[in-house]
Amino acid sequence: MAAEGDVELELEAEPNGSAGGGEGGGRPAEKPRKHDSGAADLERVTDYAEEKEIQSSNLETAMSVIGDRRSREQKAKQEREKELAKVTIKKEDLELIMNEMEISRAAAERSLREHMGNVVEALITLTN
Repeated sequence: MAAEGDVELELEAEPNGSAGGGEGGGRPAEKPRKHDSGAADLERVTDYAEEKEIQSSNLETAMSVIGDRRSREQKAKQEREKELAKVTIKKEDLELIMNEMEISRAAAERSLREHMGNVVEALITLTN
């Protein structure tokens, strides 16, 4: 068993990988090549990441676009809430939905307002 270990050490120690004769000569030569190609791939990935650094002007532009989009969404949401607040709902419909669906007053009111006070549509949506 120790002799086998010695043979493996000798094969790895050969610089050209042909110490094992014709039988095992090709195998040790492939291992260093795979290792070298992996190192080259790693260098390419590292170089690529370094080239893709974000410039501050691009960052400022992106932040302003995100800020504008958020403000538009916030404004649209506020307008939607104002429209929903204008919808009149009946107290009986609100209590019916609360009792039948076993949900909070706020959830029942929201559903009724979204369906313009139509209790049937609100109930159908809540059951689906």
